[in-house]
Amino acid sequence: MMKNGFNDTFLKAAIGEKTDHVPVWYMRQAGRSQPEYRKIKEKYSLFEITHQPELCAYVTKLPVDQYDVDAAILYKDIMSPLPAIGVDVEIKSGVGPVISNPIQSLADVEKLGEIHPEEDVPYVLETIKLLTTEQLTVPLIGFAGAPFTLASYMIEGGPSKNYNKTKAFMYAEPKAWFTLMDKLADMTITYVKSQINAGAKAVQIFDSWVGALNVADYRQFIKPIMTRIFSELRETGVPLIMFGVGASHLALEWNDLPLDVVGLDWRLPINQARELGITKTVQGNLDPAILLAPWEVIEERAREILDQGMQNPGYIFNLGHGVFPSVNPETLQRLTAFIHEYSSRNLK
Repeated sequence: MMKNGFNDTFLKAAIGEKTDHVPVWYMRQAGRSQPEYRKIKEKYSLFEITHQPELCAYVTKLPVDQYDVDAAILYKDIMSPLPAIGVDVEIKSGVGPVISNPIQSLADVEKLGEIHPEEDVPYVLETIKLLTTEQLTVPLIGFAGAPFTLASYMIEGGPSKNYNKTKAFMYAEPKAWFTLMDKLADMTITYVKSQINAGAKAVQIFDSWVGALNVADYRQFIKPIMTRIFSELRETGVPLIMFGVGASHLALEWNDLPLDVVGLDWRLPINQARELGITKTVQGNLDPAILLAPWEVIEERAREILDQGMQNPGYIFNLGHGVFPSVNPETLQRLTAFIHEYSSRNLK
């Protein structure tokens, strides 16, 4: 739906309103699979790109122009705000975020500072302003990492397969754990509100690794913090999205939070999520690996997901995680056109 040249379909679906077609965007749509981006990466690191507003805006807008998606997501990393609070983080090629001063005690947690976005990450806010005032005709989604996922990097010192140090810290040092959660919640709220003030029209919180926790631990150690974050962000009036990987068992917990959209990975079918009791708008959830299959397979799987999603208003098509670097950009262009065309014919 174009209003004054602005496509607000994604925003309408996010709050459960009826739309003319199913809106679509793809996690990691900006970046690794695009040849133009790979050329930029030969010259600049991720941090260097995000520190140059015009270049970062170009990378963010590129998939909107190429694929005709219904939303842009700001190109940056969940680690972006951490240096401001005293975390020494480096994105190492082939490894991911590596932190040289991991958290090991309450004293380490108490040393962490606060973020002042206008001073600490002005380039992020400048990128958002460029995009939203001059360049985009679709909503820009801002984002942040959730406290558990950020804490897991800060405690492990980098990526982990089982998060045993993080969980051990959580169980053994509850005072330090909740102090850390509060500090990261404060940072997230301030950081996200600054993105919204700069022009972001929706926000996704990535709790990439929270699926490592069971429901009881989530309720005890995480849910109170997430309730506070979403309650404070709710005041901004923009749609709020929650997403994690391997966290289908937590989808009902997310449905309880004061947010608008429950993002599903590929493990939980949409009709099953609704049968479980998910009442919010649902986002997802094509397995990104399917994008490497022949087109007939991609179309068949996308149709199955759309048929489930379109049974209720409040559905956004996405992947169950991020685009792989080996995906052909033409596949995403073709898939977007199929989603728009098929849904506009079949929406009830």
